[in-house]
Amino acid sequence: MTELQEAVAAGAVDEATDGATSRAPEAAPDGAGRPAEPPVPLMVPWLGEEEAQAAAEAVRSGWVAQGPRVAEFERCFAAAVGAPHGVAVSSGTTALHLALLGAGVGPGDEVVVPSFSYVATANAVRHAGAEVVFADVEEATGNLAPAAVAPLLGPRTRAVVLVDQAGVPADLDAMRALCDPRGVAVVEDAACAAGSLLRGCPVGAGAELAAFSFHPRKLLTTGEGGMVLCADGAVAERLRRLREHGVSAGALARFRASGEGRAVVESYDEVGFNYRMTDIQAAVGLVQLGRLRAAVAERRRLAEAYRLLLAEALPGWRMVGDPAFGEGNYQSCWVLGPDGFGRARRDAVLGRMAAAGVAARRGISAIHTEPAYRGTGVRGAGLPATERLADGSLVLPLFHGMGAAVQRRVVAALADAARG
Repeated sequence: MTELQEAVAAGAVDEATDGATSRAPEAAPDGAGRPAEPPVPLMVPWLGEEEAQAAAEAVRSGWVAQGPRVAEFERCFAAAVGAPHGVAVSSGTTALHLALLGAGVGPGDEVVVPSFSYVATANAVRHAGAEVVFADVEEATGNLAPAAVAPLLGPRTRAVVLVDQAGVPADLDAMRALCDPRGVAVVEDAACAAGSLLRGCPVGAGAELAAFSFHPRKLLTTGEGGMVLCADGAVAERLRRLREHGVSAGALARFRASGEGRAVVESYDEVGFNYRMTDIQAAVGLVQLGRLRAAVAERRRLAEAYRLLLAEALPGWRMVGDPAFGEGNYQSCWVLGPDGFGRARRDAVLGRMAAAGVAARRGISAIHTEPAYRGTGVRGAGLPATERLADGSLVLPLFHGMGAAVQRRVVAALADAARG
């Protein structure tokens, strides 16, 4: 077994790679020379020859940095969601950072975020110079609801970051009904939610600003990458400048002008960043976008199979599913243990599953308990639902083509580990 396969099987690969490999690992012989069962990775991106050909064509074109394919990917992704404008960037974190800047967030502001999220949600607020205020989530969905956010809104609140946790759609309409009259922006962190639906429409369609990730764990991947969807064209244009060092006219605009016999001399009108996506990534993204609907359908089929297996083998365990007002894409198979199942038991279960060759990992983290944020941002009675979900949940392997036998093996490993 290679070092990467061992790390995947142990669930030790973190969000930087998260067990995302281009194909499932192969079996290795056991100590007696018999074929052993291959380790089950946490996920495997659904990538194939079409993506390879698209990337190769981008390389052969000679334009590999941000260029015409990025512009096409922006248009196609925005159209698929139903948003007016798309701005492609280098990651979901940079997308959220730019979205916050587009909402006017800056030093002296407060931004309400769920603690129950990947740490990038809070980091992006800090990158914008603002102060993080943590809100508790609903235990049924892991998402923010207005009742928990309303008491935290104050004169310094500039925005609320509404996360669609693990692809479960949050109620954007309800949050905007709370925040819009108060002049508080709602920025949707849809990092995990490409292909999810809110009241029959793609997640992100009703947002002023929404940030998506195309990390390999997502249903739509470009290797690394992200997208900001914007309702306001002027904001979109500013974010396009900011992603490229604040330049007034990017390389593609200058190239097109030269083709028309015009020379464009750029200027740098505000301090920006290098948050660009490459045309190679965008070429892969365009292929992935074309199969997004099929990817969601397959994830939902696999999730339903898991639900039935878990109900039979592990009474008292719950797989997080759809809210009444939407449909998730099942970016992750996120399960919550029974009452009394806390961090110590969870960690023991993860260790036993790793020993059985099945990758699982802790569920979504509670950011306020991490060293970088400990002692900050928590007000009032604390975050009990967040801490219960973070300590008592875990994520099971889920990927395209994993097969019924692999799912049975995963659930059997979990049941054995939970009994131990």
